[in-house]
Amino acid sequence: MQNILSNLPQLVQKKKKRLGRGLGSGRGSKSGRGTTRHQKARESIPLHFEGGQSRMVKKFPLLRGKGRNKSKKVKPFVVHVHKLNIFKQGDEITMDKLISAGLIDSPVQKTGVKILAGGKLEKKLVVKLPTSKAAKLAIEKAGGKNEL
Repeated sequence: MQNILSNLPQLVQKKKKRLGRGLGSGRGSKSGRGTTRHQKARESIPLHFEGGQSRMVKKFPLLRGKGRNKSKKVKPFVVHVHKLNIFKQGDEITMDKLISAGLIDSPVQKTGVKILAGGKLEKKLVVKLPTSKAAKLAIEKAGGKNEL
């Protein structure tokens, strides 16, 4: 005859350990927290806690601040004047025109564009973008205007 009890399906899951229920339970006193007592035996310890020793962040004040964590200024994308020679005489140069011509990508719109002197401009253009002083002179020398 077969043993019926051993063939029964297991319905009950293993019970969860109940910690911190007195010394007689076997899981009392330090309740399996590893360290014996004091702050590290508690539940919530701050990340910077080092057992009472002065914390790491306070040891390195220069790394903590003093201008190191300033936001970085985003520099505009640079286009040199000689690259504007691909446009027709008398064209208005805007951000959209530069994108359609393939000189810049569309994500550059967030950072902005600045036209710098570099090379020679041979066409009369109306530039509606920020330029450097030397680039402005080069545009005006070619007979164009800078409207910004």
